[in-house]
Amino acid sequence: MPQQSPPAPKTAAELSGDAILRTRSDEPSGGWRRAVLRLSGGLLNPGPSREELREREVLHRIRRPLLHSHRIAVTSIKGGVGKTTVSTLLGLVMAENRGDRVIVVDANPDAGTLADRLTGETTVTVRELLRDLDRINSWTEVSRYTSLAGRLQVLASEQDPAAGNAFSREEYEDVCALLDRFFNVIITDSGTGLVHSAMEGTLKLADSLIIVGAPTVDGAGRASKTLDWLFAHGHGALAAESVAVLSCDRTSDEVDRARIRDHFRARCRAVVEIPHDPHLATGGRVQLDRLRPATRAAAYELAALMADQFVT
Repeated sequence: MPQQSPPAPKTAAELSGDAILRTRSDEPSGGWRRAVLRLSGGLLNPGPSREELREREVLHRIRRPLLHSHRIAVTSIKGGVGKTTVSTLLGLVMAENRGDRVIVVDANPDAGTLADRLTGETTVTVRELLRDLDRINSWTEVSRYTSLAGRLQVLASEQDPAAGNAFSREEYEDVCALLDRFFNVIITDSGTGLVHSAMEGTLKLADSLIIVGAPTVDGAGRASKTLDWLFAHGHGALAAESVAVLSCDRTSDEVDRARIRDHFRARCRAVVEIPHDPHLATGGRVQLDRLRPATRAAAYELAALMADQFVT
C-alpha cells in the first residue's frame, strides 16, 4: 500500500473570518425591513431593498482603491454653469467615503470661489504654496497651505485680481508634482475657458475629465463646443472618456432635455444631472447633509463614475 504524504501544516490563514464565521443572510439597515427583522427576533429577514443594494454598490465603487494619485479636471468653455459646485460635491463625497487623502484645487485665474463654498478660508492660497514650494517636505507642512472641509483638503486660488493668473502652466505642474506625493485624489476646479496657461497644464496632467454644462440652449451648446475643442487640440481620448454633468439650476419646459442627454451620451462615457437644489442655490457653504435626496444621489453617482476609472 503506497505511503500517504503527511498533511500540510496548519497555518493562521485557516482562521480567516470567511472560514470560521457562520454565513448570515444579508440584513437591511433601516426602514420597515429592519423593523420586521428586529420585531421577529431575527426569524423574518426581508433583506435589503433594491434601493439599498444600489446604494451599497455605488459606495463600493467610490471606495475603489488606488495605487497612485489620480487627477480629475472639472472644466467648461463657459462660466456660470456650475463647475465650482460640481467640484465641491465631488470632493466632499470622495473625501467622506474614502480612507485616503483627497484635495480639491481652485485653478481659476479670476479669484475663484471654491474655498468660499467649502471652508470660507482664503487667507492662505496657492500663491503662498508656490512661494514656499521648495521648502515643503512633509504632510504637516503641506496642510499649512490648505483649509479643511470635513476630511476634504482645499487649496484656494489667489484672491487679489491685481495679482494676475493664479497659475501658469509651469506653476500648475509644479503644484501637482507636490500634491502627487501626499494625495491620492486631486480634483482641479479649472477657470473659465480653455486657452489660459493653467488650463494647458490641467489637461496635460488630467487622468480623467468632467465637462460641465446645463440643459439650456447656451449651456448645452457650450459644453458640446468644449468637447469639439478638446478633440481638435489633441485631447480626444480624454474627451471620449469624460463624464458630462448637466447642472439643472436653469431649466425650461421648452428645452428637450432627453435630446440633450442623448447627445452627450453619444459623445461622453456617461451623463449625470445635478437637480436644482435650494441649498446649492444659495451660493453659500455646501454641506452634503443639507442636500435633497435626489441631489445627494446624483453627487454619489458622479463620484462612483469617476472612481470607475481608478487604476488599481
